[in-house]
Amino acid sequence: MNLLIVEDEPNVVSVISRGLTEEGFEVSIAPDGLIGKQMALSNDFSLIILDIMLPGINGLELCKIIKEQKPNTPVIMLTALGTTENVVTGLDNGADDYLIKPFKFAELFARIRTLLRRYSGAAVSDQIIQIADLKINLSAKTVQRNNTDITLTATEYRLLEFMAKNKSKILSRIDILESVWDIDFNLGTNVVDVYVNYLRKKIDKNFEPKLIRTAVGLGYVLKEQ
Repeated sequence: MNLLIVEDEPNVVSVISRGLTEEGFEVSIAPDGLIGKQMALSNDFSLIILDIMLPGINGLELCKIIKEQKPNTPVIMLTALGTTENVVTGLDNGADDYLIKPFKFAELFARIRTLLRRYSGAAVSDQIIQIADLKINLSAKTVQRNNTDITLTATEYRLLEFMAKNKSKILSRIDILESVWDIDFNLGTNVVDVYVNYLRKKIDKNFEPKLIRTAVGLGYVLKEQ
């Protein structure tokens, strides 16, 4: 598998590339955002690792460009910016995962393996989850409510799919963090609240009945009345 690292810090590049090469990956390196964009769009990489603070084009903008043109390429963002706002911004721009510097290579490698498993599943026939008038097509990754198409970001979709597959079950914020993002941001769990609110505005705000419920002190649940 060929991975692309877009990073301008030589020491970080050295650690990651050496570790990945030892694990059997082919590694390509871009030292800035402009070269990273050219390489990412002209090649098929199994996964891309992006720094946020890059010369040329910053990692957030580059991630958005990559995901618009190659939505099935997983992206991990690396950054020294570790606030919840930074995490949400990175995910809003399409990142699949978010790792805060400094980090251990073993943790990065675990995230890489998880994302490669997630994206490597073979195509499956259409499978529909329906809750009230909400329909989720798991193979096409499309969502409708009352026959109205609803556009979700990749993170919003993963959250909805996880809640739908566990309908009527109360899901704690930790459950959601670990299952939707496969990680614990170590920043508290308010990033989950942010995304549940995003999802409510799209799934529930203009429709009845409301499907996303808050279980006070416990978490969230997706269920019919």
